[in-house]
Amino acid sequence: MYVQVLLAIAAGVLLGHLYPHYATAMKPLGDAFIKLIRMIIGPVIFGTVVTGIGSMSDLKKVGRVGGKALVYFEVVSSIALVIGLLAGHVLHPGDGFNVTVSSLDARAIAGFVN
Repeated sequence: MYVQVLLAIAAGVLLGHLYPHYATAMKPLGDAFIKLIRMIIGPVIFGTVVTGIGSMSDLKKVGRVGGKALVYFEVVSSIALVIGLLAGHVLHPGDGFNVTVSSLDARAIAGFVN
């Protein structure tokens, strides 16, 4: 599966570089794929959690696994937050744009909003 995904990414990059008109014409397929992935993620995660909890016979083991998952989530989220804050302070994204918010026209981006 990984090889197929990498080949599809490479094909998409080549198509976008060599034939940009065809690549933009295929945008609805990409949008549909993303929507399908978003639609299936919730049920897959729910099914995985329910199956995992249902297969455990010891209630203490369920509590330990849940506690470990919660701690893992908190630690990894905190690490991601620290990395994001450090990247913001080091890279200074947005510097040099010299944009005043009051002068922006919200109607100019109406075509880009879904």
